[in-house]
Amino acid sequence: MASKKRVLILSADAGFGHKSASKAIAAAFAEAYADEVECEISNPLDSDKAPAWLRDTQNDYDRLSRDMPELYKLQYDLSDLAITRHAVENALKVLLYRAMKDAVVSFRPDVIINTYPLYSAPLATVFSMARESVPTMNVVTDLSSVHQMWFSREVDLTIVPTETVWSLAIAAGLEPSKVAIIGIPVHPRIAASEGGADKAARRAGLGLAPDLLTLLAVGSKRVTKLLPALDILNHAGLPIQVIAVAGGDEVLAEKLRTTEWHLPARVYDFVSDMPSLMRASDAVLSKAGGLIVSESLAAGLPLLLIEAIPGQETGNVDHVVKGGAGDFVPEPLDLLKAVRHWLLEDGRLVRERTRAAVALGKPRAAFDVAARALKLVESGEAHPAPESAEGIRELFARYREPLDD
Repeated sequence: MASKKRVLILSADAGFGHKSASKAIAAAFAEAYADEVECEISNPLDSDKAPAWLRDTQNDYDRLSRDMPELYKLQYDLSDLAITRHAVENALKVLLYRAMKDAVVSFRPDVIINTYPLYSAPLATVFSMARESVPTMNVVTDLSSVHQMWFSREVDLTIVPTETVWSLAIAAGLEPSKVAIIGIPVHPRIAASEGGADKAARRAGLGLAPDLLTLLAVGSKRVTKLLPALDILNHAGLPIQVIAVAGGDEVLAEKLRTTEWHLPARVYDFVSDMPSLMRASDAVLSKAGGLIVSESLAAGLPLLLIEAIPGQETGNVDHVVKGGAGDFVPEPLDLLKAVRHWLLEDGRLVRERTRAAVALGKPRAAFDVAARALKLVESGEAHPAPESAEGIRELFARYREPLDD
């Protein structure tokens, strides 16, 4: 029996999207290639060989994006400038070299799938010092507004979610043959929800009415506007019902549980089977994160987007709204108006938005990523090491860091 191909998936905890995309790809491998592939998810930022302060930046993402969105946007935009990006990438080569080398050497992968933009530069450094490389893919986890660090010429294939991002990749200098439009990977259980199971039966199982417009409200510590949004709907007297998920935010969950609901509602702190709730719902009320947007569209659910991180998530809003698959409703009154419009003419807009969501959704993206990764392995081709070992030693010397060859 031939030995299994070894797939290393690189992830990070800066937001839900990178980790969820990684898990989705791993699940697709397990479902479609269990006898052929051994898969491991690794977060180099969690390694004890990464600087402690750099590990903490994963938590800083949550704090900055939630409490200081304009400062987060400034930081994001500055690091996207060519001169700044080059300096940041050089620093990452030094800071993450040992952690990245450890991840690669310990697992010995046949192919690497990267879901986090900051890893491309240090990964290339590992290959340069080893004087050999492994086929590598970048999987972009933003739908429209994309950081330039995603577009590394040292990567064999870059997976993008939309034509908009494909154009950005080509403008950044990537060869068209090395860019593929596939989508953001979502878990196979989300993909299985495509086509609509019996919503009425699923709602009955949740103790909800079978025929009311059902909104799946998805919150977390990163979502600040969910309570005001639900409050106005709760007092609007509309023929709707709500499934509210706090996403592990215990404070939000307690506030939802103690709300005096004037409409049918089910409240959950954290759920491990979101696809089941999606299959009981007609639409999703959420922040414009790449993950929840991609999952909703893959499940054929239109979106009511109540907030977006400036810069990074505004492109997700544009993708949904311009595609006709939802509305941006940043104020409670905007939300109320949108839901009222959705309900007019026996829900005509709901049906239109749903058709648009199905058209935009990429429910098989994780399986397509897995298939392309195995093709890279079969081709036997990998990019050459981009830098000389001497150049890397000079870089480490400038940062006064020892280089363990």
